[in-house]
Amino acid sequence: MNIKNIALISAVIAVPSLVFATGGEHHHTVTMLESDFKYRVLNFTIFAGLVYYLVANPIKAFFVGRSEKISNQLVEIEEKLKASKNERLLAEENLIKAEKKAEEIIADAGKEAKLLSSAIAEKNENSLLLLEKQLEEKQEVEVKKATKATIDAVLNGGFDNSDINVDETKVVSLISKKVA
Repeated sequence: MNIKNIALISAVIAVPSLVFATGGEHHHTVTMLESDFKYRVLNFTIFAGLVYYLVANPIKAFFVGRSEKISNQLVEIEEKLKASKNERLLAEENLIKAEKKAEEIIADAGKEAKLLSSAIAEKNENSLLLLEKQLEEKQEVEVKKATKATIDAVLNGGFDNSDINVDETKVVSLISKKVA
């Protein structure tokens, strides 16, 4: 507090006490010399000075400490803001890297899918060729079985020795015709 504030406070307190000092039951005039106003002002000034002397430094220290605390908080906030900006930039970089990696993975997966599908198609083609070979072999076996059964049927049931005279050349030509 400075001297102007002390004088202002003293005036604010002194003026109302002068106004109230004029009222009373006795209507005699009191002059400044006869009143105790000077002593009251002196007492108040001493009291205000003591209060200022005792309270001023702790109040100043409080406000200085408060302003330092606020400035420290502002510094901390600025540091956190910088750190969060750095983290954001790092996160953006990581996002870009992750997107590139995802694109690479998708491209690799597409290539792998093509390789797998071509491998599966080749396997299926080989399986089909194998099945066709097996079918041809089975058909050959079945043709041989059918030929053998036909020959057996012709030889066993179709001729009776008493009905026909057959020589070997005739049997061979008959079998050749049946087989063909």
